[in-house]
Amino acid sequence: MMRTVLITLLLLAPSSYKEQLAPVRVVATLPIYAEITQQIGGQEVMVSSIANPNEDAHFVRPKPSFALDIRRADMFVTTGLDLELWVPTLLDRAGNSNVLEGGRGYVTAYTGVELLDVPVTADRSGGDVHIFGNPHLTTDPLRTLQVARNITIGLKRVAPDRAAHFDAGLASFIERIYQRLFGERLVELIGGETLEQLALNRTLFEFLDEQEFEGAPLIESLGGWLQIANPFRGQEIICYHKNWAYFEDRFQVRCADYVEAKPGIPPTPGHVAQLIARMREENLNVLLSATYFDESKVEVVATRGDAIIVRVPLSPYAREGVDDYFTLVDTWVMELAQAFVSR
Repeated sequence: MMRTVLITLLLLAPSSYKEQLAPVRVVATLPIYAEITQQIGGQEVMVSSIANPNEDAHFVRPKPSFALDIRRADMFVTTGLDLELWVPTLLDRAGNSNVLEGGRGYVTAYTGVELLDVPVTADRSGGDVHIFGNPHLTTDPLRTLQVARNITIGLKRVAPDRAAHFDAGLASFIERIYQRLFGERLVELIGGETLEQLALNRTLFEFLDEQEFEGAPLIESLGGWLQIANPFRGQEIICYHKNWAYFEDRFQVRCADYVEAKPGIPPTPGHVAQLIARMREENLNVLLSATYFDESKVEVVATRGDAIIVRVPLSPYAREGVDDYFTLVDTWVMELAQAFVSR
């Protein structure tokens, strides 16, 4: 009897009340944006992504089902640059004005992020050059915080009644990033926000080397991902594609050369031969690649160049055990560090 009464009350309730009970429906272009949204929104969001975890986001083929998902969505999250060139077609097919650019449910991940690799001139002769800058934002945990802040702003815009819940989810996500990036001890001593600003200003290591606590340099209190990254800090590696620029910036490692002669263009035999010669001559013996690139091409270059392969997912859920942003960054940092230790 009580169950019948409750159902009747829900059916008779104003539509605004019913909307408050329903989770915010979010469609993200990439699984990593979906995962961050889930971290922030918890049970108050229902999230899906268009690209699958082991798919190159440049080459997603729009399906009618994607447009249907967007038509039903309250919020849509995209990078906002020129990574997902298939997005305008999907948005047109969906016909949902709330998630069109300028709509209250349209969220761009890049807003407020310092972009790298911004070309001086837009010239496609250089390959698949991103004319607004490198769109692979989330390989840097601190730039990922700005992505999370942008997503939170969007969630609060479409569901202002749940703003406190989303703010709490964001605060939890930020604190976890601080502790995983800098280590709990350093966050306790200096504070996460201060460390974030030092890192964004590229003065963190100078500060930690110069300042002391209880007679010891603060650098000795550094933990987390930055401490794990010690074996490859300041080192050079070979990368398959230019999707590690922000990782390079945060962890102070440099892609000295690429398997692709030009971004998005398959490597030619001539380029591969030159690359292998350089790898041998300069002892560039670690090759970093996302899992969605052709494994056979990676193996050929690594074998002939006498390099260790670090082949890692670029997205959560692309490998067993990599089920959130934190385990994803764990994978990048630990496997690259292990390659340098074992070489």
